Amino acid sequence: MSFENAKKQILNKPVKLAKFLKHNRSRDRKFGRNATPCRRCGKTEGVINKYGLRYCRQCFREEAKKLGFKKYS
Repeated sequence: MSFENAKKQILNKPVKLAKFLKHNRSRDRKFGRNATPCRRCGKTEGVINKYGLRYCRQCFREEAKKLGFKKYS
């Protein structure tokens, strides 16, 4: 059952709703994989943080020439 569906079922019960939200709400990430989303598309997987880029690998491939990176074969 998803978070939204469970929340809809207990909307009329304020005590149960408060307890549900306290224990099941997502929290802000300070570190780890989901802490740094891609600045262009918002994905959290495959993010390149080196040099302060914060682009996912797909966006980096598209933006690399504009940023001054060269592809060496």
